[in-house]
Amino acid sequence: MMSLILIHPAPDSGWAGQRLDGVLRHALAGREVRTVRTAEELSGLEGQRLLLALPLGDTGVNTAYMHILARLRREPGLLRGCTGGLIVDGAGELYTKSAAAEAALALDQAGCALVGRPLVEGTGSLANFTVQAQNLGTDLMGAYRCAAAELAERVETEVFPKRERPEVLVLHASSHHTSNTMDLWAQVRPRLEGRCVIREIGLRNGTLSDCSGCPYTMCLHFGEQGGCFYGGVMQDEVYPAVRTADALVLLCPNYNDALSANLTAFINRLTALFRQTRFYDKAVFAIVVSGYSGGDMVARQIVAAMNMNKSFYLPPRFALIETANSPGQALALPGIQERLEGLAQNILDTMCL
Repeated sequence: MMSLILIHPAPDSGWAGQRLDGVLRHALAGREVRTVRTAEELSGLEGQRLLLALPLGDTGVNTAYMHILARLRREPGLLRGCTGGLIVDGAGELYTKSAAAEAALALDQAGCALVGRPLVEGTGSLANFTVQAQNLGTDLMGAYRCAAAELAERVETEVFPKRERPEVLVLHASSHHTSNTMDLWAQVRPRLEGRCVIREIGLRNGTLSDCSGCPYTMCLHFGEQGGCFYGGVMQDEVYPAVRTADALVLLCPNYNDALSANLTAFINRLTALFRQTRFYDKAVFAIVVSGYSGGDMVARQIVAAMNMNKSFYLPPRFALIETANSPGQALALPGIQERLEGLAQNILDTMCL
């Protein structure tokens, strides 16, 4: 059995961590575990399997974790070669998921990959485990413990598969003529050609209707048939491309500190396909360009939607995050060619045998 590093900052108050301690005792029973409590202890963890267990109080704040977060953000290679997951436990119904998305992006930017669906989240009431508890025939705490144990097993053992010639699906909703995001992708693509099979799909000009929230059984039915009630380009072109793709590259200009409407619609409509399959063996990458600021907010949205929710594998340093406003400005940024080469090499290293 492989060893597991438990990154477990102390809570601000004793009671805030008691439930999480019990969950961890159950989930990690019989495993070889080394516990890290402070930011200083993060040194020398390269190549390890990591589980961040974060106890939050009712304010969603953990002071010891803030020091860990700061070091992750300050040292991009600190966790090079690591694979990880997260358990976030809160005293209320708020903050657990936002804290998890923030932590996930910091881990990723420090060099740690995240398995698909890397988050086990315990809200104050544990109401988020209602369906899982019914499916497992247990109570809410039993479902919480089972989810934590299953995550620990996957973090410890899963290995992302590499391919001889991986298929890379690129999705965008931008104009080729004015988009800084497209300019950057145009520099990355030639670096991948010859080793990857690349397909691009544009989602512009009203070609993609958003999800309208069909009942679960209806969505499941159409998903099992390989489609969606609303059909269109999503069913005819995007679903088949996602099924065969080994990696997705999302081209994401920052629209009001959020993903564009069409890319959001793509993620929402992906639910029908997700009903019948998981995407643990598919990776997600992104190019994020903001006109002024906020690229980290868009990157966290991608992590939350594609990795935490839709189960795509999150490679280390999955996103190139840049700031550029005027057309053509991105390609003039200092050091941009080195960063573009880094993204391309990261895709090749992650995907190719």
